[in-house]
Amino acid sequence: MTASYASVGEGHRRRTGQNREAARVDPLAARRATDDPPWDVYLTGDVFLDIVFTGLDSAPVRGTESWARGMGSSPGGVANMATALARLGLRTSLAAAFGDDHYGEYCWDALEHGEGIDLSASRTVPGWHSPVTVSMAYEGERTMVSHGHEPPPEEPAPECPPHARAAVASLTPGKRAPWIAQAASRGTRVFADVGWDDTGAWDLAGLADLEHCEAFLPNAEEAMRYTGAACPRAAARALTAYVPLAVVTLGAEGAYAVDQRTGESAEVPAIAVEALDPTGAGDVFVAGFVTGTLADWPLADRLAFAGLTAALSVQEFGGSLSAPGWSEIAAWWRWVQSVQGQDPEALRRYAFLERLLPALLPEAEDAAPWPLRRAVPTIGFGRSA
Repeated sequence: MTASYASVGEGHRRRTGQNREAARVDPLAARRATDDPPWDVYLTGDVFLDIVFTGLDSAPVRGTESWARGMGSSPGGVANMATALARLGLRTSLAAAFGDDHYGEYCWDALEHGEGIDLSASRTVPGWHSPVTVSMAYEGERTMVSHGHEPPPEEPAPECPPHARAAVASLTPGKRAPWIAQAASRGTRVFADVGWDDTGAWDLAGLADLEHCEAFLPNAEEAMRYTGAACPRAAARALTAYVPLAVVTLGAEGAYAVDQRTGESAEVPAIAVEALDPTGAGDVFVAGFVTGTLADWPLADRLAFAGLTAALSVQEFGGSLSAPGWSEIAAWWRWVQSVQGQDPEALRRYAFLERLLPALLPEAEDAAPWPLRRAVPTIGFGRSA
């Protein structure tokens, strides 16, 4: 059942006149020590330049010209996950290849200077054209067109990945990524997701690197196909034979998780929102769950937080553009408590936010409204001084 939170319509949406400094929260502050790894999370993959057209009333029709009322551009691909992690306060390191064209320069600058992501393990490839995705968002869905040249022959992940508390890996059926085993051998906690199996095999034995992972986070369809289970909850339980912690996202129903080590299970319903663009929502969910796990929150709180961050992201356009930070989370919590007729039980599900957000719940009249709009970056303008 969907949690009964009121969603926010267009009439309530307000743009901020200028960028606000994102509220700084360190979710791992109580757990940090002098001998910690330098990074909280490491990840690697392909970075795309995402160009998102918004404000389309319907799908484009062949032979006609459609005008979009809005457009945004941002780093995409693995950058969606990296941005979501960084905005939640995790020290994030990304290894990726960047083209030496203007697109690549823009993505590098946006990630390193805009989001504070460490790119010391990344590299610029001379003469390589940055891959590009154009996304058209309408009716709560998206249509994408991508273009890219053959990637550089060198694996973007370094032979010895930097030491980190955790890593996020996207598993490829039938292939191993040597860095995953190397990271796990150094004590890095590996969280894995997976894409659609184009081979149609859906064989868990083909996900060989799963043996090095602490958690596996497929969606319901993927989980059922890999396990042959008749329902996603049974699939999650079956997956714990292969990985200690299985988390299955259930779309509009929320998410379900089983921890084989403790025998604990948890299910949290989704938050009812007006979904404008689902791009990157899965990445944001994983980032929220990783954050809660590293902070050692209860399993149900981790699921609730991951679902909340994903729900906030789909109310805005774009992938990394829409990833929420703590200021958006705090503004939502302040707003949702003020709405008449909220289900008290649903509100109690998110009461754990109170201990995380005391400094972000000001009573001042000039507190940021909800939802807090981020500026939409564009390649055409540089950062203001």
